[in-house]
Amino acid sequence: VKRADEAHSIGEDPLAGYLNPRKLVNLAVETGCDALHPGYGFLSENAELADICAERGIKFIGPAAEVIRRMGDKTEARRSMIKA
Repeated sequence: VKRADEAHSIGEDPLAGYLNPRKLVNLAVETGCDALHPGYGFLSENAELADICAERGIKFIGPAAEVIRRMGDKTEARRSMIKA
């Protein structure tokens, strides 16, 4: 946040706000953001966040939602890697 141009509150409970992908994307749209980086961990593995970004016209900086879904399913991930 120290080097950010802007910082916005995501609610009284930051963890609850951070874990709410729709709330994050709504804030991105309200502030004129054109791209969203999910960071590392939970949100970067959340296909719903990528889907909501696409619905709202925000560039998701990460893999496509379908790729996230495939990699979340270990059996499907293994099949994909074998095909590659």
